[in-house]
Amino acid sequence: MAFPLDYAISALVTLAVVVDPVGLAPAFLAVTAGLPPPARRQVAVRATLIAAAILTGAAVIGDWLLRTLAISLPAFRIAGGLLLLWIATEMVFGTRTERKSRTLDDAVEEHVQNIAAFPLAIPLMAGPGAITATVLLAGQARPDPVRLVVLVGAIVLVCAACFVVFLAATRIARLLGITGNVVLSRLLGVLLAALAVQFVIDGVRAAIG
Repeated sequence: MAFPLDYAISALVTLAVVVDPVGLAPAFLAVTAGLPPPARRQVAVRATLIAAAILTGAAVIGDWLLRTLAISLPAFRIAGGLLLLWIATEMVFGTRTERKSRTLDDAVEEHVQNIAAFPLAIPLMAGPGAITATVLLAGQARPDPVRLVVLVGAIVLVCAACFVVFLAATRIARLLGITGNVVLSRLLGVLLAALAVQFVIDGVRAAIG
């Protein structure tokens, strides 16, 4: 059985763009401000494991859940593509970053104890966009078990990238600066918009085909 390279690249790029590991560096610094290095590392580990578990669960049972709810995959592709397009628009115009900042401010002000689960793992890492993208990719993987394994591997890689970013958050934020973070977010938003439109096109073709 040939390795699905095209699918692997698509899954990895889609998840990497939606989750945006590099863009999480400022968020991690804001949430863990004042914590000693060992505590920061513990938060990074827990957030990564929680997000990976959520996205893996979406990959494994997401398609089954759609069939149980009698939602066709083309319909979910169209709806999911529109949702991702909305997120991409927010990334391009900067409104998503502003909302993330408000979420972080609320978490810090309310002294949320389990910051690894909220807001890091949910909704910053495994948010609606990431879960939607994972379910869409899982639908594309059916019924090939190799593709599903590839998807889980892509999830692990992206979450591992988030963990590395968390550990190097201070250096990354200093290296990119405010302008660098803004430019990176805009570029990733344009790429995500293209991927979202493709999901919608595939859904429409499947629905009318």
